[in-house]
Amino acid sequence: MFRFARAAPRLALTQRITSSQFHTSVPALIDAFPDNAPTQAENEKWLQHLSEEYEDSANTAESFSTSEIPSNFILSKKRGNRAINGESRQIEDLKFTVVDVDKFGFKNLSMTLKDYFMGSEYSQGIFSRFTNNRVKQARKIEQKTFVDLKIVNVVSGKGGNGCVSFLRDTNRPIGPPDGGDGGDGGDVYIRVVEGITSLHKVRKSYVASNGASGAGSQLDGKRGDDLIIEIPVGTTIRWIPDPMEIKQLITETKGDLSNTDFQIKGTGEYRGDPDITNIQLFRQNSYGVGEGWIFKEKDETYHTDREFFNNLNETVSIYDKEIISEELDNDRFPLLGLDFDVPSMKPQLLVKGGKGGMGNMHFLTKDIRNPRFAKRGREGLSGTFLFELKLIADLGLVGLPNAGKSTLLRAISRARPRIGHWEFTTLQPTIGTIFTRIDQDPFTVADIPGIIKGASENKGMGLDFLRHIERSGGIVFVVSIEEGDKSSPVEDLQTLIDELTEKKLANKNILVVATKADLTKDGKKYLKLREFVEQKDKNAGWKIIPVCAIKGENIEKCIQMMSETARE
Repeated sequence: MFRFARAAPRLALTQRITSSQFHTSVPALIDAFPDNAPTQAENEKWLQHLSEEYEDSANTAESFSTSEIPSNFILSKKRGNRAINGESRQIEDLKFTVVDVDKFGFKNLSMTLKDYFMGSEYSQGIFSRFTNNRVKQARKIEQKTFVDLKIVNVVSGKGGNGCVSFLRDTNRPIGPPDGGDGGDGGDVYIRVVEGITSLHKVRKSYVASNGASGAGSQLDGKRGDDLIIEIPVGTTIRWIPDPMEIKQLITETKGDLSNTDFQIKGTGEYRGDPDITNIQLFRQNSYGVGEGWIFKEKDETYHTDREFFNNLNETVSIYDKEIISEELDNDRFPLLGLDFDVPSMKPQLLVKGGKGGMGNMHFLTKDIRNPRFAKRGREGLSGTFLFELKLIADLGLVGLPNAGKSTLLRAISRARPRIGHWEFTTLQPTIGTIFTRIDQDPFTVADIPGIIKGASENKGMGLDFLRHIERSGGIVFVVSIEEGDKSSPVEDLQTLIDELTEKKLANKNILVVATKADLTKDGKKYLKLREFVEQKDKNAGWKIIPVCAIKGENIEKCIQMMSETARE
């Protein structure tokens, strides 16, 4: 038999709010909730407990009505250079303005879309990549299964409705109420699985099943099935507004994401918390406090004209407030998103399902002998999230197109990337594992597709791949010193430094590998490149080594220096 008791704790994405500044703890209410087939005395005891324990509940719990449920976001085109009044804040690279605080204690935040995506700056390119012919061509050539960005719509299940039913048998045509409770809606979880290397198996949409409605004979509805999304290690997840609205704004602003107004609700760990760490989300189309009744035989007007129902509704509204507060507690998502950089044994909650509605058996009292009403189930939460995979490797192998990265990686690892003499041979990242000595752990190297000048401004395929060097502890710059090349190795290296930016290179170990050393006659190009690196070495500890990967010359020394770069 179902007992309406406090649910077992689940692994949540954000810390549970425990401060009395937000709302009074729910367990006192839930624990007093009567078992199935409650007697009249048990129902009255529970309702009395609500009245006595929460006389000041209006000050400690939310009092939303349906018309007051805020939107999750407002997205619009900016008008001119209009300044936004308020307090400027910044969390890491994310800049925003706290405009004011609403009557429920949530902070109204304003920013541009460009500012919002600074927390994961490469990800904004996904909204325009559908027009990028180079990306389409790359996918066609490679028959690509490597996917590192994906927009995913997630919906948790709706709670089932409570049932209006009365016991009937041969000797009692209309007996006491026996309508069961609706089942809770299904949750959606995230599980980080080791061994998965791409997001291509992650679906575009996940919808957990709804809870079943209650039935007569005190039968509670079945709980909705949970869904688990499996993702690779290194995935970050951020909440985003409706992608279709973003694409429309990109068209209207001609790709200028700084020419937008993006407004959301923000909150800390409790109401009044001066820090803002989370986005507050809201369940749209859900009923508010004192609402959500299901009436049978007699309509709503009939009941709202009766004192007995209004008294009951006033008391049950306290329970509604606590349920809504529980939802607000769960329906938060970190402003900077979540970073799943290690495998997880247990799934983590992403969106929680709606709670099932109460059946009419809970409303039998001395004043209400035949309750012809029950409660609807609560709505699930719908949200759109951006999944972004950032490869986890000890070293990132970075170079201009046709610099010899793939040939080098093949020479030093077990990976077998495509080898060719045309630019953009590598069209998706490749990770190679490098073994050194038997008494040392191997290290991994990520071969990043060729970077061109302007990659940081999303020219070529730049932003699609620069993300994959963020997690690496060291960078290996691969620079060709081939005699026939018109370009200068020093200029090539400077181009790579400019595109990756000094900020992203800070605190990273750097090794410069001068490839195609067999194709240089007098070594002048290498000497100039070494002089340039030695100047860097004074401040950042840079190192350089010449190799001929195709002939295997100096490869062992290169592996040793790469091992040192990965472990320093």
